Amino acid sequence: MAEYRLKGLSCANCAREMEEEIQKLNHGEDAKILFNSSKLIVSDDIALHQVEKILADDGASIVKDEVHAHDHHHHAEGRKLLYFIGVSALLYIAAMVLEGRVPGWTAVLLYVIAAALSGYSTFIKGLKNLMVLKFNIDTLMTIALIGAFGIGEWKEGTLVAILFGINEYLEGLGMEKARKSMETLLDAAPKEAVVLSEGKEKVVPVSQLKPDDIVLVKSGEKIPSDGMIADGRSSVNEAAITGESMPVDKSSGDKVFGGSINNEGVLKVRITKPYEDSSLAKILHLVEEAQETKTPTEQFINRFAKYYTPLIMIIAAVVMLVPPLFGGDWGSWFYQGLAVLIVGCPCALIISSPIAIISGITRNARNGILVKGGVFLEQLGHIETIAFDKTGTLTKGEPYVEKLISYEQELFLTVAGSVERSSSHPLAKAVMKEVEKHEAALTEPNEIKTTPGQGVEAAIAGTVYRIGNESSIPPELVTRQIEKDIDQLKTAGYTLVAVSAPDRVLGLFGITDEVRPESKGIVQQLFKAGIQQAVMLTGDHEKSAKKVGDAVGLTSFYARLLPDQKVEKVKELRHQGKVAMIGDGINDAPALASADLGIAMGKGTDSAIETADIVLMQDHLGKLPEAIRIAKRVNRIIKMNISLALGLKLIALLLTIPGLLTLWIAILSDMGATILVTLISLTILIDKPRKGMHSK
Repeated sequence: MAEYRLKGLSCANCAREMEEEIQKLNHGEDAKILFNSSKLIVSDDIALHQVEKILADDGASIVKDEVHAHDHHHHAEGRKLLYFIGVSALLYIAAMVLEGRVPGWTAVLLYVIAAALSGYSTFIKGLKNLMVLKFNIDTLMTIALIGAFGIGEWKEGTLVAILFGINEYLEGLGMEKARKSMETLLDAAPKEAVVLSEGKEKVVPVSQLKPDDIVLVKSGEKIPSDGMIADGRSSVNEAAITGESMPVDKSSGDKVFGGSINNEGVLKVRITKPYEDSSLAKILHLVEEAQETKTPTEQFINRFAKYYTPLIMIIAAVVMLVPPLFGGDWGSWFYQGLAVLIVGCPCALIISSPIAIISGITRNARNGILVKGGVFLEQLGHIETIAFDKTGTLTKGEPYVEKLISYEQELFLTVAGSVERSSSHPLAKAVMKEVEKHEAALTEPNEIKTTPGQGVEAAIAGTVYRIGNESSIPPELVTRQIEKDIDQLKTAGYTLVAVSAPDRVLGLFGITDEVRPESKGIVQQLFKAGIQQAVMLTGDHEKSAKKVGDAVGLTSFYARLLPDQKVEKVKELRHQGKVAMIGDGINDAPALASADLGIAMGKGTDSAIETADIVLMQDHLGKLPEAIRIAKRVNRIIKMNISLALGLKLIALLLTIPGLLTLWIAILSDMGATILVTLISLTILIDKPRKGMHSK
């Protein structure tokens, strides 16, 4: 498939019609016109000259110079249209002033020239449509203008043409503003990199970077792709990826994201991923894709618009023909019918959703939150229940020993460290950190054996020791004191790790996962944002789950859940309302997929990120409440836009009953709706800081 940038796209409905025409060509069945991002995707085998002819018939074309032409073209086209509208307005005023003072044909000529200048592209397309009986916005306006001139309404017909030209300009300007906000986000992508090879510096495009390349990043420059610092120390601005404004200190061995900015000093970065696989490239790809996914509301509007225009033409015909049959003045009702045609223009209705959706996706992306499509943004605004995984989401995901009960400290720590040092299990790592604090002498174990659900057995100097949970301790070794200590640790919500010899218990570790300090405040903000339930789904035991749940203020929790049980619990919760699941581990992926909305922590596993509908590029939930507020605001604005677009038209149509509808009232109702819808949608991009809000 080939991808091209388009220019001249100002109407979503027209883009849809062009797409349908291109799909009728040979090899065109998979063609797509992406209105929101002004792109055309077609098969490499399609006859491009035929595609260009279809585009040209509607005033669009393929951008030849991808790098410079798009922005320049928009400004040039905008200035050209504005210039013609300005000249038209002057000619219109001149015609009104001269009317009655010069021969009648002079004023008429000025009106016709003014109408032609402001609406030439619309009327050329409209005439072509009439010839093939294709009815859309351009056809409506062309019929209305021809009809107005046909009954001698030169002044009002010309005013309609000028106001429609202004309407088209404002509609294009609003859409371009939303696109521009997205393009500004995409500008975060680095273009070139300085590669160090055999002591020499070489500037190459980022697309040519390979893993293990060493790149030089000077102060103020962007890191070209994901990598690891090989040499140097600096603070790095990761706002383009995580949305966090505070710089992060980095030194040798630390990971860095492509697109982040080196604030000071010089860094040598070893590339770990080619640019197309980097975090930033994935972000930008997801954001671009997200623009074009259609929400249920947009799909309904598009279907509605398809039948709406022909319906308006039928209503206009009824207004023109039926009243005169019952004694009405033919000329007067014909005029009213022309006004109905103009009222029927669905411009405001069609753009009531796209600008708001793009603005919402862009606003969240600025905050480091990737919404993979408009449908997910809309869904986020309807969420009633949020289900959290515990480890790494509400907690830091780094278990540590908080309580240590030793019955023979030296042997206890020696055995624990000797057995656990070769394990990669998170609990083993927590034990090793504690052992290292006490600088216990370690030895090499042998005959290591793992017992599922209990722990590990290992022989040290001929003696077999056990390390594991409560069930790993032989019952006969559990004295009254040990039983009391175990109950105390469990009641406090600790995960228990016991170390025992064949004839006695050596000691107990009480391990916990530290609750993130910001979790409680975030849960409170989520309730304020309209979430009704906050629940936790965890594989940990009840005591530990209760400890975390109480600490952060959750509605409820469910413990000892396997991955498939998490899925079942999510399905149960869905019966109570819309559910979002948040997780960061590979075992969370099934639950993310089964929820109405899957939300992944961006620094979690690739599996969770790929499965999720929304990705938080931070390693915390700090921006989630704001994302929900933005989503709810987008949904409110779309409903408001649709109400305005249809409401103003309905009021104008009702004026036909007493015969008060005029051409200029008709076009002003449409233009007013378009202006209001555009301006209201763009307010989503305004970032007003909230009192008491923090990123964490």
